[in-house]
Amino acid sequence: MEDEITYLRLDHDNADLLIGSDIFDGPVDQKQLDDFINQTGHELVFAMADGKPIGMASSVIMLHPDKQPMLFVNEVGVNDDMRLKGIGTKLSNMLFEIGRKMGCKGIWLATEVDNAEARALYQKLAARETKDIVVYDWDGAMDE
Repeated sequence: MEDEITYLRLDHDNADLLIGSDIFDGPVDQKQLDDFINQTGHELVFAMADGKPIGMASSVIMLHPDKQPMLFVNEVGVNDDMRLKGIGTKLSNMLFEIGRKMGCKGIWLATEVDNAEARALYQKLAARETKDIVVYDWDGAMDE
């Protein structure tokens, strides 16, 4: 019988659950994980089922001297076999709530035009789709 899905906010006590998981683009690097946890304004929430991580969403609070804090959602990912169960929606809403409680006055992210699954999720979450944005990157920032 499949375990119930549980949702966690990343902290020092549960970080070891992410080691060896397949919810990221690559393997978890212990130093990067520690730095992420120790850096104020970095947030990650994740979902567990059957004793393993099945999805995650990460963000960073962006600060600027003349603007209110904003939450930038870096990534939302759910394992292929666990999609269409509301996990991405729940993880996103968790991040949004964390950001709002931390004083963020806006939430934003970017995705590829052809990423139909992500765009469907964000539309489901009642996001406004912004048009005519051009993304530039340096040093391979957008490489997969």
